[in-house]
Amino acid sequence: MSPAAPSQPTRPAQPTRHLVLVLGDQLDRAASAFDGFDPAHDRVWMAEAAEESTHVVSAQQRTVLFLAAMRHFAQALRSEGLPLHYATLDDAANTGTLAGELARAIAQWQPQALVMTAPGDWRVLQALRAVARTHGLALDLRDDRHFYATVRDFAAHAAKRKALRMEWFYREMRQRHGVLLDADGQPEGGRWNFDAENRESFGTQGPPPELRAPLRFEPDAVTREVIALVQQRFGHHPGQAEPFGWPVTRADALAALQDFIAHRLPHFGRWQDALWAGEPWLFHAHLSAALNLKLLNPREVVDAAVAAYHAGQAPLAGVEGFVRQILGWREYVRGIYWTQMPGYLDRNALGAEQPLPAFYWTGDTPAACLRDAIGQTLRLGYAHHIQRLMVTGLFALLLGVRPQAVHAWYLGVYVDAVEWVELPNTLGMSQFADGGPDGGLALGQGLMASKPYAATGKYLQRMGNHCQDCRFRPDRASGDDACPFTTLYWDFLERHEAALAANPRMALQVKNLARRSEAERTAVRARADAIRAGQVL
Repeated sequence: MSPAAPSQPTRPAQPTRHLVLVLGDQLDRAASAFDGFDPAHDRVWMAEAAEESTHVVSAQQRTVLFLAAMRHFAQALRSEGLPLHYATLDDAANTGTLAGELARAIAQWQPQALVMTAPGDWRVLQALRAVARTHGLALDLRDDRHFYATVRDFAAHAAKRKALRMEWFYREMRQRHGVLLDADGQPEGGRWNFDAENRESFGTQGPPPELRAPLRFEPDAVTREVIALVQQRFGHHPGQAEPFGWPVTRADALAALQDFIAHRLPHFGRWQDALWAGEPWLFHAHLSAALNLKLLNPREVVDAAVAAYHAGQAPLAGVEGFVRQILGWREYVRGIYWTQMPGYLDRNALGAEQPLPAFYWTGDTPAACLRDAIGQTLRLGYAHHIQRLMVTGLFALLLGVRPQAVHAWYLGVYVDAVEWVELPNTLGMSQFADGGPDGGLALGQGLMASKPYAATGKYLQRMGNHCQDCRFRPDRASGDDACPFTTLYWDFLERHEAALAANPRMALQVKNLARRSEAERTAVRARADAIRAGQVL
């Protein structure tokens, strides 16, 4: 059954002290918003709003995940006896927006103040602040303890450096929180970074026999009700609502964590960058959605991985690579987002203006790697980081797609997408669009990445098996059978040669471009134009 009947416009029996706002990505009973909560005087507010599935087109799997997790969390709050105002999507009086629903709850409960943990979306924060101002209410915005670092911590780190790099921030976080350090405070194994031992391909033999599917969760009655609602309201949105197996409760999330630690962490580092057609899960954690909904705390995830290393159950290289993603990248991108917004969203350092290809919404393309990654994304709401960075992201970068269009797609299609983490990863790391403080390419570098992740089809051939059954040849840059990635790679370098020449990490690639004849360049430009015109894919 739904977590709450439609709210009735009745006046409260006594004044409400605090209306405690809980958003769909804040499903943590230990959140700072609940500090000092008094059931006799305070009330929790949660609301489903159609706008959260339409301001960018949210795929059906993503909407199901958020609504199902919200309803289960609301159910847990009610079982604990906490007063709860919960507006369902199918409430006839629902205004369709978070701002509208908050205003409706304020009119009903007449709170003296609003309390919330800092949200993960600039747009949402501004909307809720505007409602508070309109009603003359104080909004007590509290730190999100779900993270290791506050935004103030990151800003202080950034103020000490001429250039921002995740590696230095990551080392600082390791030292501050005592993660993977020996008795002398030095990094375990004598090194901070074990990438040299990680990131192998499977080779021609494919994934090893240790590969097993991750734990998936059969939808219960609450989730099935949400699936039916999403199919009814958003059935025209991309992807499909079923099959659905993501964790939507804390108990499910803890089980998923245990499953990863036991069965995939031992092999994660070695093959974290590998690709293989028809194998969506491989050795990845599949915990980011639960982390971003706050069903898991990053400390318990990191602690579990480190404990596995100390128990001899997982190698140091793989554990360090996994910890880096959470304690390093995850914290770093949050700092970038909140210190650079709102202007960050509009950055376009490379001046990319191409529309997103239509096949990103269907997966209907002859390029085998793109077809596999996009089809999997639409079916499951998931693709691992190399599929995102070096398949769908790389193609958009080389093609010159407007970064805001790429951002809207990533934010809409992936179940783990919340803007604070998705935007910097997409616009900055994947599309190399964030530039320097003014959004330009100072020294040919960006904030999230020191160089663009640009590669030919040979990279994809080396890391997986998609090229075997693809009609395009990764070693060719022009001609009818040329791999679009290879063609567009050389076209990308030529279009941005002046800016990239200033980047020391791009020096060799720019020199290689200089060695190509004018005839080769002309043939590449013609083929690239045909790709951009939709005549190839």
